[in-house]
Amino acid sequence: MRFAEALALPLLHRLDPEDAHAWALRALALAPGSGPASSDALETELWGLRFPNPIGIAAGFDKNATAVRAALRATGAGFMEVGAVTPRPQAGNPRPRLFRLTEDRAVINRFGFNNEGMEAVAARMEALPELPGIVGVNLGANKDSEDRGADFVAVLRRFAECADFFTVNVSSPNTEKLRDLQGKAALDRLLADCLAARDEGAPGKPVLLKIAPDLDDQGLEDVAEACAAHAVDGIIATNTTLSRDGLRSPHAHEGGGLSGAPLFEKSTAMLRRLALLTERKAPLIGVGGVADADQAYAKIKAGASLVQLYSAMVYGGAGLPGRIAEGVAERLARDGFTHVSQAVGADL
Repeated sequence: MRFAEALALPLLHRLDPEDAHAWALRALALAPGSGPASSDALETELWGLRFPNPIGIAAGFDKNATAVRAALRATGAGFMEVGAVTPRPQAGNPRPRLFRLTEDRAVINRFGFNNEGMEAVAARMEALPELPGIVGVNLGANKDSEDRGADFVAVLRRFAECADFFTVNVSSPNTEKLRDLQGKAALDRLLADCLAARDEGAPGKPVLLKIAPDLDDQGLEDVAEACAAHAVDGIIATNTTLSRDGLRSPHAHEGGGLSGAPLFEKSTAMLRRLALLTERKAPLIGVGGVADADQAYAKIKAGASLVQLYSAMVYGGAGLPGRIAEGVAERLARDGFTHVSQAVGADL
């Protein structure tokens, strides 16, 4: 797998980034793989779900659930998140809208929730046979919707039976005013509506909230309070950033959300603050800048029960999640932990 990736990545990087990603998804169907990396130390149980390992693929990698089975088989990831999915199909923003910042090991995207819509994506997921890992759905809202809260609820209801978990995504910077839903009053209403829909149509399935790394201290406190008040099952920290500090790439000026290596310190600092604010009462998922086992392990020790990545696969190849999971297992053994849960929050 690594040899094939070493040959393929330079070729893919000659293509337009969005075209290269589409080809990479198709190629996964042909890639060898034996499923998620796993061991007694890595297998993780949360919300009644059994994750083969705590390393997952973030939303955006497979927006339309076209490669779910192939991705779980070939990447070694223990779980993945499909979407974001909106009620109606959506073209997203004009191309070009995805940029490699090779000098910074980063990516900027301004997709704008492009996807085939919930009916097409749900039908594809319903047709999948039993999967070796856990699959969640990232809930989105249509750009022209008059009631974005209702959009989140509609998507959750549509995926009630075929998704293992749901992520309320109010943190993408690429849909105008979407991040306004992170405000205290708006978030309170949205969480209440989503959790009520979950209780009605998918009782017991976890609802997570994905937040932006650009929240100020008060905004983060408001998020923590709202999640506690509504008993949200977990928080994903974080989405992409609008910051452009320290970038060297000629694409640094492009609009959209920045992900990859420059986001690691910022997102990990927010994860650590969130773990303290929530007193670790709800599981946290660490995402942002993870490119190797040391960084994934740092997220875990900062309070993350699960870790997600995506942008690093642009540079490290599709097999990166499995290699990171194996590396985390080595670090657990080195530090005397017999299970990954023992390392969660070890640095707090």
